[in-house]
Amino acid sequence: MIKAGILGATGNVGQRFVQLLADHPWFEITALAASERSAGKPYGEVAKWKLETDLPESVKDLTVVPTDPKKVDADIVFSALPAELATGIESDFAKAGVVVCSNASSHRMEKDVPLMIPEVNPEHLALIDIQKKNRGWDGCIVTNPNCSTIMMVMTLKPLMQFGIKNIHVATLQAISGAGYDGIPSMAILDNVIPYIGKEEEKMESEALKLLGTFDGSGVKNAPFWVSAACHRVMVMDGHTMSIWLRSEKNPTAEEVKDAFLKFDSGLSDLPTSPKKALIVREEPDRPQPRMDRDQGRGMSVSIGRIRSGHDNAIKYVCMGHNTIRGAAGASILNAELLKKKGYL
Repeated sequence: MIKAGILGATGNVGQRFVQLLADHPWFEITALAASERSAGKPYGEVAKWKLETDLPESVKDLTVVPTDPKKVDADIVFSALPAELATGIESDFAKAGVVVCSNASSHRMEKDVPLMIPEVNPEHLALIDIQKKNRGWDGCIVTNPNCSTIMMVMTLKPLMQFGIKNIHVATLQAISGAGYDGIPSMAILDNVIPYIGKEEEKMESEALKLLGTFDGSGVKNAPFWVSAACHRVMVMDGHTMSIWLRSEKNPTAEEVKDAFLKFDSGLSDLPTSPKKALIVREEPDRPQPRMDRDQGRGMSVSIGRIRSGHDNAIKYVCMGHNTIRGAAGASILNAELLKKKGYL
């Protein structure tokens, strides 16, 4: 078993990491790290567990430690730290020889840091060797994208064969994406909030790196643009988005559907990988968060309402679980790919 630590273990995404790693066949939770006010206390006392399953017995009495490489007994750490803290702390762990799989945004767009979706760009892991050489450290940092970016880009990957020219996306994002205390109930009840700070910028920039080409020394961004509009809605878990793009080859709706259905991740040997990364719904009113977010144990992205349109347009709706596929589960799948490729 590989010794695993979780940074920011008491927060919303940190708790997802605990839930998903508690019975993992490859990783054993050996350290839970959080702020100084939680350090030194049992995890079960300070976590204020909010998930739908019980707090795993295996970690209930584990003493929380500070987010310090000298205090965390682990070969790999999963970071659920806020971005403003992650920049320095994650670098400190990498310098100390630890592999960091991060959900934070701090390092995503750095040229020598892999921004990963294993089904989309596994070849970008080669940036790790460049990163180690550039920075002179024995560990490394590997990041996963923003939660909405993950759902969108997973559906875009099989459409690259049609020659993507530009993409428009409108998101309907769940409140869990803002954390347990992120949005007051008086703000979101009976309401839609048409703004999520920095979300649109992340979707527009991260997608180009993810779908870009690794040339041996770095990643050349994909040759199209993304325009995003992001909204917070009164849904607990599950981000939904409407996507319409223009392509060069003008495929029919059936050809687009067939591309989704034939998409094969090639990752069936990884424990967290779902049997189907993309699931196509035939019903006219699906996917829906409440009914589809747990598909593939929360790791599948569901797609529906596939249509073609004027001027080579492709239109569809996709949806995925934002704290599993869009956060903790994404980092864990990255770590499994690292092990498969010999980086762990």
